[in-house]
Amino acid sequence: MVVGIIPARIGSTRFPKKILADIEGKPMIAHVAERALEAEMLDKVIIAIDSEETKSALSSYKFDMVMTDVRHSSGTDRVSEVAKTIDKAEIIINIQGDEPLLDPRTIDELVRLFDDPSVSMATVVSRDIGVKDYLDMNIVKVFLDENQNAYDFKRDIYDTEIGGVFRHIGFYGFQKETLFEFSSLAPSHNEVEYSLEQFRALDNNIKIKALITNSEQLAVDIPEDLNRIVSKMKRLNKILTQE
Repeated sequence: MVVGIIPARIGSTRFPKKILADIEGKPMIAHVAERALEAEMLDKVIIAIDSEETKSALSSYKFDMVMTDVRHSSGTDRVSEVAKTIDKAEIIINIQGDEPLLDPRTIDELVRLFDDPSVSMATVVSRDIGVKDYLDMNIVKVFLDENQNAYDFKRDIYDTEIGGVFRHIGFYGFQKETLFEFSSLAPSHNEVEYSLEQFRALDNNIKIKALITNSEQLAVDIPEDLNRIVSKMKRLNKILTQE
């Protein structure tokens, strides 16, 4: 069984309550859940919430929701709490709640990486990275080795490092046992210093396989990002209407 879990923390630091930000008359987290439900490889999609406000905002939708502990230090820890309640789950996909334009096909491709039994944890990276992205601290950059495993993540990089760098798209896939191992570990030094939870895996010798895409995934990190999301959403809807 493959389960997609969307960690929905209401207390985001850079953009408080961003999961409930209105996008075309709908909370952002609702857009994420609806697109995730279109993924063919997911047997179930659950939103891992941590507040009654989120529960109330989504009350008119028929999403599966689970209330989780507000004290989790990372989204993956929140995902793990929910996964422990699902006996038949074998693969868990951590779907970021700030990606309202996520491509369901990307989730399907990420799941397929686990056809290789040696893959215990995986993430998504994109070739779609420009000069502005290199300078944007909100966009995480990824370095891959010759086996397509991530070996470093950075918010800022130097000119000498440009080239062979990918844009990180914050979806993660886990074998269930690896997810539970991850959540049992204390936050690592690098995880805390750089505010990047994936360092907990790297610092504990957990390999992260990368799915390389050409996808332009737009995440919402700050309020200004909403304008880009709305503009692209309108363009996509116009194209669909014409078809």
